[in-house]
Amino acid sequence: MMRTDAHLLDNRQPDAGQRFDALAALFDPTTFRHIERFGIGSGWRCWEVGAGGMSVVSWLAKRVGPTGRVVATDLDTSWAPSSVRPPIQLRVHDVGVDEPPGEGFDLVHARLVLAHVPDRERALYSMIRALRPGGRLLVEEADPTMQPLACPDERGPEQQLANRLRHAVRDTLAESGVEPAYGRRLPRLLREAGLRQVEADAYFPITASACRALESETVGQVRDQLVAAGLATDQDIDRHLANVAAGGMDLTTAPLISAWGRKV
Repeated sequence: MMRTDAHLLDNRQPDAGQRFDALAALFDPTTFRHIERFGIGSGWRCWEVGAGGMSVVSWLAKRVGPTGRVVATDLDTSWAPSSVRPPIQLRVHDVGVDEPPGEGFDLVHARLVLAHVPDRERALYSMIRALRPGGRLLVEEADPTMQPLACPDERGPEQQLANRLRHAVRDTLAESGVEPAYGRRLPRLLREAGLRQVEADAYFPITASACRALESETVGQVRDQLVAAGLATDQDIDRHLANVAAGGMDLTTAPLISAWGRKV
């Protein structure tokens, strides 16, 4: 959710849809499990910060039904399908700059968004301000510094190359303004912002087909930056992508930390 002209993982890139699909396959079950625990139902008003591939938005719309409302916001919505219908409302919005797109929400959710926002503090307080009393906030961020390896079982040159490139991708994202360790701070930040009943957990899969897809799409999107910075060569990247496609490595992701709380 940084300005899209500075965002390395730009939603407008031709292969962004494949990355969205991989993220949905990996993390939607975790996101949905948390929201279901909140008791989401007919008539709920929800704000999805960072519409992404629309999988979470579509799921929310089914849960809230025709009497509910799902406001989905993003910096750029040109990639979104043209068939968006109520209860979904799709809006161009910068969560770190603009005022909230409404108030009195029962649920505000952001996944893999705030670490990319330059003014993360303002964004978080804007999301909380938009909640009704008793409303729930769910923020989910990866933390690649907590588990920095692409292949925890580093048993050969393929795994060593994968881990070296994972470090390079993390460093490149950090140079662009992403805060890699933001996820681990979320429980404290939610408490300090005044939320109650704050809890958190972490999830990361190992050896899933979507892990391979996500690895390929992510490395492909930042390829030019890695080569330009001298962190990898084109030959390194081609060899790694071939290794990923061969399916012989146990690839994993950074842990997805989910933190939630209730507004007083």
